[in-house]
Formats: sequence, structure tokens, C-alpha cells
Amino acid sequence: MFVPEVPGKLPRMSNGTPDARPAEKDPSDWVTGDEPMTGPQQSYLETLATEAGEDAPKDLTKAEASEAIERLQEQTGRGASS
Repeated sequence: MFVPEVPGKLPRMSNGTPDARPAEKDPSDWVTGDEPMTGPQQSYLETLATEAGEDAPKDLTKAEASEAIERLQEQTGRGASS
């Protein structure tokens, strides 16, 4: 549970500690989402795709790569649990 955010301060969790997690933003809303995926995204996609028994997607945008990573993380059991 989160305590309401105070402008200019980090959001805090219900126990009073700062919530340092980055805010999640829909990849389709990213300013740079239409740029080519980064090298680290491509590398991680290749790893996840191999584990999932799929071909790694090529020529994706940053936003598309992020969405593919999330899908493959769920499929392979990698990634943070909610």
C-alpha cells in the first residue's frame, strides 16, 4: 500500500520508507519509443527467445522490444514478480 505522494518528494510506502521503484509508463507513450531498440534490449531478447524456443525478433523499436521482453519474461518465468 502506498502513502499519497507529496509534490517534490519520493513516494513513500505504507511503512514510511521511500519507494525508489521507477514509475511505469506505457511503452507506446515513450518519447523515444519509435527509435531502434538498444543493444542491451536486443541481447536480452535473444537470450529470452532462445529460452522460450523462439526466434529472436529483429528490427524492433524500443517500445516494441520492451513489450516483447515483458511477454518473453512471463513465458520463461524470468523477470520480477508483481
